[in-house]
Amino acid sequence: MKRLPERVWKTIFRNQQRVTKSRKGNRMKLKEIAHARTGDKGEISNISVIPYDENDYEMLKEKVTEARVAEYFHEICHGKVTRYELDGIHALNFVLDKTLGGGVTRSLALDKHGKTLGMALLEMEV
Repeated sequence: MKRLPERVWKTIFRNQQRVTKSRKGNRMKLKEIAHARTGDKGEISNISVIPYDENDYEMLKEKVTEARVAEYFHEICHGKVTRYELDGIHALNFVLDKTLGGGVTRSLALDKHGKTLGMALLEMEV
C-alpha cells in the first residue's frame, strides 16, 4: 500500500491544529469545519450546512442561526430566512426566500445561484 506524500500529511496536521485551536475559542471560517449542499427554485435558495465531524453539530446550531444568516445575506435576501435542524443527519438547512432576483432564469446576476450562495456562506466566521 502506498503512503501519502509528506506534504499531504503536513497539510492535514496543520489543518487539524488550526481547527483544534479554533474550538478553544478562536474564530474560524465555517468552511474549516463544514461543507454545504445547495439548490434553488424560483426565488428561493436552499443551503444545507453539514459538519465534517458530527461533534461540531451542536456548536453549529449555536453559532449559525437564522439571524446570522439573514444578516450575512442582507444585501440580497429580501425575504425570510428559515432554519431547519436535521438532527438525525447532523445538518442545518436554510431556506432563503426572495433571494434570487426573480429566479435564476430571470436574473442577470450569475452569482446569485444557490451553489454560489452556499460557497459564500462557508466564508462566514464562527
